[in-house]
Amino acid sequence: MNRLVSITLFTVLVCNFLSAQNKQILYDFNEIPQSLMVNPGVESDFKWYFGVPFISGISGYLGINGVSVNDIFAEDGLDINDKVRDRMVNGMVPRNEFSGNVQMELLNIGFRSSNPNIFYSGGAYLEFDNITYWPRDYAQLIFDGNADQLDRKFDLGDLKTRGSLVTVYHLGINKKVDKNLTIGARGKIYSGIMDYNSTRNSGYLLNTEGQNNILNTTLSADLELRTSGFGQLDDASENGTVSNTLVKRALFGGDLGLGLDLGFSYRVNEQTVFTASVLDLGFIYHGGDTQNYSLAGTANSEGIQINVLRELSNLNRDYWQDLVDEIEELIPFQETNNGYLTFRPTKVNASLRYDFGKPLGSSEDCDCTTDPSGSNEPRMAYRNSVGGHLFLINRPRDSQAAITGFYMRRFGNIMALKATYTADKFSFTNIGFGLNLQADPVNLYAIADNLLSYRNIAASNYASFQLGLNIISWGNK
Repeated sequence: MNRLVSITLFTVLVCNFLSAQNKQILYDFNEIPQSLMVNPGVESDFKWYFGVPFISGISGYLGINGVSVNDIFAEDGLDINDKVRDRMVNGMVPRNEFSGNVQMELLNIGFRSSNPNIFYSGGAYLEFDNITYWPRDYAQLIFDGNADQLDRKFDLGDLKTRGSLVTVYHLGINKKVDKNLTIGARGKIYSGIMDYNSTRNSGYLLNTEGQNNILNTTLSADLELRTSGFGQLDDASENGTVSNTLVKRALFGGDLGLGLDLGFSYRVNEQTVFTASVLDLGFIYHGGDTQNYSLAGTANSEGIQINVLRELSNLNRDYWQDLVDEIEELIPFQETNNGYLTFRPTKVNASLRYDFGKPLGSSEDCDCTTDPSGSNEPRMAYRNSVGGHLFLINRPRDSQAAITGFYMRRFGNIMALKATYTADKFSFTNIGFGLNLQADPVNLYAIADNLLSYRNIAASNYASFQLGLNIISWGNK
């Protein structure tokens, strides 16, 4: 299981170099085209847009709960071994996680059809996603051993990790049904570059009093690690063709899957809007370059036992190897190349927004503007908005939730600002800020989360960012 250990360490280290899957600031930020990516049913006013390749949408997040870099490496006069033992090995629980996500848009375009109520969008993006839960009993077993842990079961199910690198190709449609309702859907094709997951582990390691020796050790294991894409990448690294292999697997040469996004926006009244979306209802089948490792079975051992009188003529025998062979026969380690199916981390968003204040382009408290989609139906365009946003995502241990309150201010068609407060498992002091600038057709946006943590980023449990550059046309208003 060396690959499992290597992958777990790799993903934890990668996460520490990342700066969101929960894009609560971008969500319902209608002025930004990328808001269609988190709700295909957002109210869209664009005639067309074109994202500048590779920089139209870049986002990333890191989430760590239970411990921070500062907790371990701060110069506080404490021994680092004691801090690791107290704050990580004994201080963290299996629900604590290291997770990270990075997305980079390769292409993103959209245009309105001859029917002004229908808007199409499409493109492709690269996504890396990882989550690793803290394997507490493994850490305590490695750090302290089990020699003096009589009758304690070390839970082998503590090990749960999952990660993937995929290219996502997507095509979406956004339709304004009437003045109040807008719906949308987005189809996705996944091209998997590499994948690893070990989430269905169970078993235990237990020491009890022995009959013929001091201790009797019981190992009952059902462990599995499934990987895809690593074999081709290993071969490519030896041949110096890693780039070619990555491109090939990204362009439908890897594992393939299908997905679907759904969303809508509904105006309860002129000033109240309810929205919701479900993202990444999808799967990937891994069958082209899989390497799977499993360890399953139960064994009891009281160690090496030698009857000196009976074995006097055979003391040169390798008793240790005999013990290893016996255990391996009871708990065989197997490697297979079977294909397997993984489901994408499905995300759910919902928000309620209230618009108020003087409408854009008016000095009155209430006014109507013509919908730029060309439907000629009156629609309010207020300067201010407040509301709440709920986010859910399915994870290997349980679903995770975040709740956000936000305020938005629009300054004509030139600038829009959005401030948020978010509470989730990582932080209860997450203040975020989003800025959208429009200079004629050029659209620039920047979003950052958990701003209070920037005073000491090493002590933070969560950080995220999003930024992008687009060219937009609204047509004649």
